[in-house]
Amino acid sequence: MPNKFMLLLCVGIIAWSVSNIVIAASPATDPLSLHPDNDRYFQFRGQPTVLVTSGEHYGLLLNKAFDYEAYFKELQRHGLNHTRIFSGIYREVPESFGITENPLAPTHENYVCPWQRTAKSHADGSPIFDLSKWDAGYFDRLHRMMQSASKHGIVVEFCIFCPMYRPVLWDVNPMNVRNNVNNVGDCGSKQVYTGEDKELFKVQQKVAERLVEAIVPFDNVYIEVCNEPYFGGITDRWQNMMADVIAKKLRKLSARHLVSVNVANKTKKVTDPHPNVSIFNFHYCHPPVVVAENAHLHGVIGENETGFRGQADLLYRTEGWDFLLAGGGLYNNLDYSFTVSHPGGTLTDYQSPGGGSERLRMQLGFLKSRLMELPLPDIQTQDAKFAVCQRDDIVVSAIGKAANAYLAYAHVKLPGKIKDQPLGDFKQTISDLTLNLRLPNGDYRVRQWDPKTAKLLSESQLRVKDRETSLQLNDFQTDTCLSIRRQDSKNSQR
Repeated sequence: MPNKFMLLLCVGIIAWSVSNIVIAASPATDPLSLHPDNDRYFQFRGQPTVLVTSGEHYGLLLNKAFDYEAYFKELQRHGLNHTRIFSGIYREVPESFGITENPLAPTHENYVCPWQRTAKSHADGSPIFDLSKWDAGYFDRLHRMMQSASKHGIVVEFCIFCPMYRPVLWDVNPMNVRNNVNNVGDCGSKQVYTGEDKELFKVQQKVAERLVEAIVPFDNVYIEVCNEPYFGGITDRWQNMMADVIAKKLRKLSARHLVSVNVANKTKKVTDPHPNVSIFNFHYCHPPVVVAENAHLHGVIGENETGFRGQADLLYRTEGWDFLLAGGGLYNNLDYSFTVSHPGGTLTDYQSPGGGSERLRMQLGFLKSRLMELPLPDIQTQDAKFAVCQRDDIVVSAIGKAANAYLAYAHVKLPGKIKDQPLGDFKQTISDLTLNLRLPNGDYRVRQWDPKTAKLLSESQLRVKDRETSLQLNDFQTDTCLSIRRQDSKNSQR
């Protein structure tokens, strides 16, 4: 009997220990959410935040040759906290969009997606899939990738679907009838996402539900329904149906993860938002009029893709500053320096339509650090009267908390399309620039920075007596930022 008692006691201790290990391994915090006090910003792991990054071209998961550990380490090194990832339902071909070493165009051998490959293949080696079976290797890679992102403090935008921009992309897609054994997807590229083909929609519904199941154990993820649904024949009806599918699955799993829609390129006023959508993402937001145009929305306004302006860091540095100081809560520069052969973002001789570099990642990390010094989430965009200069070639914007702390940014005015223009004319040194500031009375510490180098240019004290004052800036090249913080004891918190 004593031996039996000791055996039961040992089994009980082991069971208790295992249960505690399982509990410790489960997420200890709620998933990324809108901040309860200001839904234009996020709350992540108990802290208010903005999402800022310079991320690879979305192939991190579906291209198994991509070293995601090296990639996440590089983002974390610069204080960046976001990435955008495509699910693998969509893939590209090497010549797509003129992108050098396109991560979204893996070799046939390195392409992974939610569906299981069959033993069959086409003459060129391209795979044929079974849409009724899941690929265990894909979901294992997804799980390990999400764990790595979590470890590095990276929030993942998990984008499920993407339009077939051109027929060649539909030709290589698993849902195309020629590439599966299920006799599904016998349609043209512009009929894929309309909901008219009931069997095809069932496949899309099932894969969306399975992917939601796979990612909800993680707190560092939100779900985007579809990339650029305004192309390729995608209908609003289909996108709303799929948003309903995702929301229903989240409710069934008792999960509170955020859902995003990609609204438009540049700007569009959202008049009838889906009730389950909390993030409204746009592309190519220069100038960032989209934020003010959608001030009525409850949710974050994001810019989750840049590019097509050229390679210069200046273009995407100014775009990021302008967008976030306009009140945006998410900025993702599309960084073409990341490839399979350069997972740390070291490719420099690319010919892709946008930019990306180690320098730019440092600059965007600096932008994020300056924003995070503000008393988030209690900040708001300051109107044009807050900081005024008398030069038409200078753009000034500001954000902050009234009577406490502000961040202002000034840069030379850039044309919208600059891809084929020399940048020399826009890199001039700005001298003798005076800003007229409208501030609550009090004493302030003002620090002027170079956003290109993160170098502190000057630090001074400013006393405001009649709510208006002027500030002479140090000389700068192309752009500069100001941290303005009240110094009296009543308002010096954070």
